[in-house]
Amino acid sequence: MSDIRWITTQERPAGIVEAVDAGLDQHNLRHAPLQQVQPLVCAAQDDNGATLGGVVGRTWGECAEVEQVWVDEAMRRSGIGRRLMQDFEHAAQARGVRRIYLSTFSFQARGFYEKLGYRMVWEVAGFTPEISKFMMQRELPPAP
Repeated sequence: MSDIRWITTQERPAGIVEAVDAGLDQHNLRHAPLQQVQPLVCAAQDDNGATLGGVVGRTWGECAEVEQVWVDEAMRRSGIGRRLMQDFEHAAQARGVRRIYLSTFSFQARGFYEKLGYRMVWEVAGFTPEISKFMMQRELPPAP
């Protein structure tokens, strides 16, 4: 172990990050059929093609992950977010998804997701005294 160089840095050195990503990818592919993971994106655009909001996620087996949700500030509380989430859920359900999960910070949209039927599964506190992160999940009925 005397010839190993140990590094701790506040940077994200490209060579190190790429090596970690590649090594983890190789390990994961040996143990899980990650080629089955499929992207799923739902968006709303105006007549000029400007994006007003979107949901970005992915599906794998009976699970879907909502990775990002965003609605233009001027369009919030107009129903666009609800419709985007419903579209995402319906498209995921058509792929055989039975549960959807996501994470959100306390300064984001926990209440919005709860109104859509998501429940908090766990909380991580301590980002600041006021900020927590919540993992949320919703079980879906079988596709019709």
